[in-house]
Amino acid sequence: MNTLGLDEAGRGPVLGPMVVAGIVIPEKKEKIIERMGVKDSKRITPKRRAVLYRKLTRMFDYETVEISAKDIDLLRAKGVNLNQIEKLAMMRIIAKLKADTIIIDSLDIKEGRLEEEMQNFVGEGSKVIAEHKADDKYIVVGAASIIAKTKRDEIINQINKEYIRSTGNKDGIGSGYPSDPKTKNFLKNYKYDEMPDFVRRSWGTVQRIKEAEEAEKSL
Repeated sequence: MNTLGLDEAGRGPVLGPMVVAGIVIPEKKEKIIERMGVKDSKRITPKRRAVLYRKLTRMFDYETVEISAKDIDLLRAKGVNLNQIEKLAMMRIIAKLKADTIIIDSLDIKEGRLEEEMQNFVGEGSKVIAEHKADDKYIVVGAASIIAKTKRDEIINQINKEYIRSTGNKDGIGSGYPSDPKTKNFLKNYKYDEMPDFVRRSWGTVQRIKEAEEAEKSL
């Protein structure tokens, strides 16, 4: 029996992509990854996550889908919300990775609604489980969480390096989360009219900063 775990990283940040990951783990191998220390990525240091990421991606079949900040903005402008964007990414992964059971860290307020929708998508060949905090409850979803988070971290680190190299601003862009002081400073102090493509321009954080700038100019 094989289980596919699905999770995402980067729903909330104002910078960078959202990454959705799926990994297929045979039931008989779950004890092995448990001994490796696999758990929800939020409870593991970035350094340890990177080590587990390398091991997991060597040992098992996996897929990732990256939705760039630019694509998120374009889809939202067409009326596609973040939940729908994530569901479409999950469906792409499910179509590639076959498993007897599919476990999803539920993005829907109503767990049953997502579960039913995904069950209809996969048909009778696989059983779908969609639960809140599945990355805490199921080790295979914890593994998917590690892959998604590490992949997003790699992308953000690369964006950071390119930004520092091109601007000479050693503070960089931070983690991309609105609560990060470096990210706040980057957004507030960006000198050009058009934000870079790695910024989610449709986010409220960006809109508020723009409004504050316009208010300052009018004084």
